[in-house]
Amino acid sequence: MPERVVVVGGGMAAARLAESLVGADVRLTVLADEHHAPYNRILLSAVLEGTHPADALTLRSPAWFAAQGFELRLGARVLEIDRTASEVVLVDGERIAFDRLVLACGSIPSLPPVRGLVRRDGTLDPRVHPFRSLGDCHRLDAALGPLVEHGLSAGNAPRAVVVGGGLLGLQVARALSVRGVSTEVVEGADHLLARQLGPRAGAVLARDLRRLGTAVYTGARAVRLTDAGLHLDNGAVLSTDLVVLTAGGRPSTALARRAGLMVGRGVVVDRTLASVTDDRIHAIGDCAEHRRRTTGFVAPAWEQAEVLARVLRGEDAEYDGRRSVARLRATGLDVAVLGDAEGADGDVVEVTNPIAGSHRRLVLHGGRVVAAALVGNLSRVGLITQLYDRGTLLGPDEPGRLLLPEPADAPAPLPDDAEVCACAGVTAGEIRACSSMGECADVTRATTGCGGCADVVRRLVGTLSAAT
Repeated sequence: MPERVVVVGGGMAAARLAESLVGADVRLTVLADEHHAPYNRILLSAVLEGTHPADALTLRSPAWFAAQGFELRLGARVLEIDRTASEVVLVDGERIAFDRLVLACGSIPSLPPVRGLVRRDGTLDPRVHPFRSLGDCHRLDAALGPLVEHGLSAGNAPRAVVVGGGLLGLQVARALSVRGVSTEVVEGADHLLARQLGPRAGAVLARDLRRLGTAVYTGARAVRLTDAGLHLDNGAVLSTDLVVLTAGGRPSTALARRAGLMVGRGVVVDRTLASVTDDRIHAIGDCAEHRRRTTGFVAPAWEQAEVLARVLRGEDAEYDGRRSVARLRATGLDVAVLGDAEGADGDVVEVTNPIAGSHRRLVLHGGRVVAAALVGNLSRVGLITQLYDRGTLLGPDEPGRLLLPEPADAPAPLPDDAEVCACAGVTAGEIRACSSMGECADVTRATTGCGGCADVVRRLVGTLSAAT
């Protein structure tokens, strides 16, 4: 009898797990809290910017789930996990039995401690917009439209403040700027992308943003919202029509806690991504904690989903958690971070050119790339990612050459099994098999699936196809 696998959560990790279980002897049920089919959260800012329609974000449609014999239930909120009965309990009282339960609950936003965000009646100030879901994106877009239209007619651009200088905050800031909004970014840390980049790289990124017309306040925290605007702890008052919250989020662990599972920052899992409390229950994505680490990125979440699918198929598979890839893709900004570019042990090779808006840092241990951070020109990111993933031993002169921009007409020295798009899992061989972008679903998946690899793939298509 097929094993009953129930997934709590309908996000990107759940979608990748479903894809990886096609053909497996399982009865899969995905319980999605939102009323949308699984969609690509990375491209939410592209919807806000207007470069992608909302329906282009759908990863797998309800029809696809049905065609695989899987059940996708939208708007299905889980209230409790009954471990004794091996059932999950929905808010309407329905019980769904499981043999294996997968928690793919993601993370939940938390409001920063800023006075005035919430009114006395418990509702948010109408200027305030959290930004984490498709619903949030639609609400912000609905508020933005009239402001932009009025600003154009009055000759004054609307103003917005983005609270949070992380990956999502910078994507949203650029989207707002492209829409004609005068945008400012407030980040409490000393520099932008403080969790991924060092001070020099952060300074280059801030300079690039300012060059693009976005003001940046680092080392400053928002403390109060009044009619006059958003007050910072450095005394500045930013007049604004919109306050977009992209800072503050934590793994969603309430269900796991109530079920008596071990929870640290996330649901604590072992090498098979099973709860250390109950091996029938697994966790993947933002809500999982492995080796005392949680991730907030798509690449490790998808890797976890693929490993778990192998486990559920009965294969010998383990997740080591060593591979970490973070990408920023926003109009005019490019950032890629592999591993812990600031904390990893090893020899550092670094080149910073603030005038050109670029920063490149490699960390090598034993002649192998163990971490990297690239800001600006990402022409080498595909090759560096391959060296990082494979642990390739480099010659003494190679690290320096890797930090030089790749000539536009340089051939791509990638074998067929080289993974060009780390997020969508597209290889150079798959691109070689394509005669054109429009005829290749795998290339389309890379260029729309993560938003971070599009330029690399587009650049390689002509070169690689010509070699076939």
